[in-house]
Amino acid sequence: MLALHNLSKAFRTEDVETTALNAINIDIAAGEFVAIMGPSGCGKSTLLNIIGMLDSPSGGSYKFKGEEISQYSEAKLADLRKVNLGFIFQSFNLIDELNVFENIELALLYHGIPVRERRTRVEVVMEKVGISHRSTHRPAQLSGGQQQRVAVARAVVSNPALILADEPTGNLDSQHGGEVMELLRGLNREGTTVVMVTHSRVDAGHAKRVINLLDGHVMAEGLRAHSEAA
Repeated sequence: MLALHNLSKAFRTEDVETTALNAINIDIAAGEFVAIMGPSGCGKSTLLNIIGMLDSPSGGSYKFKGEEISQYSEAKLADLRKVNLGFIFQSFNLIDELNVFENIELALLYHGIPVRERRTRVEVVMEKVGISHRSTHRPAQLSGGQQQRVAVARAVVSNPALILADEPTGNLDSQHGGEVMELLRGLNREGTTVVMVTHSRVDAGHAKRVINLLDGHVMAEGLRAHSEAA
């Protein structure tokens, strides 16, 4: 699905150049569940932003579905994101003034989908993540775990090929964090590709492959033992 070859990212000011990513080579196939791990400042979030087409590399190649996109304009990247990607963030990023249904539906408003189909798709995905009974509640009326379920529903309602999750359990207790990880595993079993940045070895244990970063380099990667038996 995506291939990064000799990819680099540098941030420049008038006086300093900082290399966030250096000579990154990663291939992720359709249907994988990959966790990216490493200490703070190692380049995890920068890498996820580039994979998510929110930022562009300074050098190297990024192929998405076989298409070189490293030099695409922001407008072309936005079109690719809209069709192919769903995002899940640590901070939920729900809109306080909208209820659960409306927060999820928002992800479909820019796709030109008729009202009736939008309603059906939102209802289906709310049922899938177990939040239908809260459809008319606003974020402030929900627990952290319920808010993240809404965020997961919003990410998947447009049927993206790739889900990008940035510390998806970072603001949750262990029980609710485990529930969110099971949701992600379930989506992956159904065929959705998942790439997740995490500090948690427990969360990384749900992935099929773990990539370890240090100082902007890939230091190690390997399959999880449980995934080979799955």
